[in-house]
Amino acid sequence: MLEDKDAFGFIRHNARPPKPRKVGVTEIRGPYYSAMGKRYLEDVLETMGHHVDGLKFAGGSFSLFPEDKLRELIDLAHEHGVYVSTGGWIEHVLTQSDASTAVPRYLAKCKSLGFDVVEVSSGFLSLPPDDWLRLVEAVHAAGLTAKPEIGVQFGAGGDTDAAGLEALSGAGGTADPGKVVELARRFIQEAGVERVMIESEGITENVARGAWRTDVIRAILGGVPKEKVMFEAADPKVFNWYVREFGADVNLFVDHSQIVQLSCLREGIWGMGDTFGKIVTYR
Repeated sequence: MLEDKDAFGFIRHNARPPKPRKVGVTEIRGPYYSAMGKRYLEDVLETMGHHVDGLKFAGGSFSLFPEDKLRELIDLAHEHGVYVSTGGWIEHVLTQSDASTAVPRYLAKCKSLGFDVVEVSSGFLSLPPDDWLRLVEAVHAAGLTAKPEIGVQFGAGGDTDAAGLEALSGAGGTADPGKVVELARRFIQEAGVERVMIESEGITENVARGAWRTDVIRAILGGVPKEKVMFEAADPKVFNWYVREFGADVNLFVDHSQIVQLSCLREGIWGMGDTFGKIVTYR
C-alpha cells in the first residue's frame, strides 16, 4: 500500500527499485533456525515478496528435505521473483574422497532442483585462491550463478560464540582485510562474479559492540564497488548500522524473521533512535 497513492503512498518513503535489483538487494535465510514449509514461505512472500530478492538455504539444510517439498519451496520463490541460493555446503562436498566427481554431481543436482545460485565458501577450509576461482568457474559452467562467501575469521561458522572466535583469533584465525579485498576483486574481475557475500563472524557477529571490525567493512567498500558486495547482517543492530552508514541501497543478508524490520528501515518509515526519520534517498 505504500506504493499506492490511494492508500499510504502520500506518506513520504524511499521507493524501492524494481526487481531484479542490483542495489538494495535483500537475501533472507530460509529454514535453519526454524523449519519452513510451503505454507510458511507462502505467507512470507505473499505479504513481503516485493521486498525479498533472494532465499538462501543455510549450509546443507536443503539436503534434509524430501525432494518434492524442496522443489515446492524453490518453485514458490520463483513465482515471487525471488532467486534461490544454496548455503556454503560445497565445503563439505570438497572433503569427499573424490571431489573431482563429487563437485560436478553436486552442481548438476542443484541445477536440476531449480537453484539459481551456489554459494562457494571456505570458512572452514584452507583453499588456494586459484582453486577457489576454478570452483566459481565450474559453477558458472553448470549454468548457475556463483556467490563466493569471504570473511576474516577462519574456522568460524554456524553461530560460533564469542569465546570460540576469541580462541580462533588467538591461534591466528583472523585474516588480513587486504586479503578479503584482493579475493573479492579477483572473483569480480577474473570470474565475472555478480556479488560476493561477506561473512559476519569476526566482524559484527558474536563480538562486543565496541569490537566490531568496522575497519574491515570500510576496507571492503573502499576497494570493491558497493553493488558487488552483500553483507551478512542477521542482527537488527547490525543492519541498522549498515543502513545508517551506507544508505538504503546497501545489499544485506538477514533472517527471514527480520524482513519487515529491515524493509521499514530501507524505506525510511521506521527505525531505531539513530535512524528513525533519517534514512532518505534522492532519485
